[in-house]
Amino acid sequence: MTTTTAIRPGSAHICHHHPCCPGAAAPDRDAALVVAAHPEQGWSLLCNGIVSFDDTGELLPDGQAIAPHRPTDHAAA
Repeated sequence: MTTTTAIRPGSAHICHHHPCCPGAAAPDRDAALVVAAHPEQGWSLLCNGIVSFDDTGELLPDGQAIAPHRPTDHAAA
């Protein structure tokens, strides 16, 4: 059984999954588990505090917005 903790703005996030989810700054941050899904609104909250949008855009916990991207965009950078 996996458990999660509440994520509040400005708080330190601690993942309780095993293995732990990648942090918001990790290159594989999109691999974190979904803790709240809202497909009717087009977004999900990941365990690492990232809001992931259906168009592949992201909102990081520090407020930084990541534009929609294709998985291949990372390989070209």
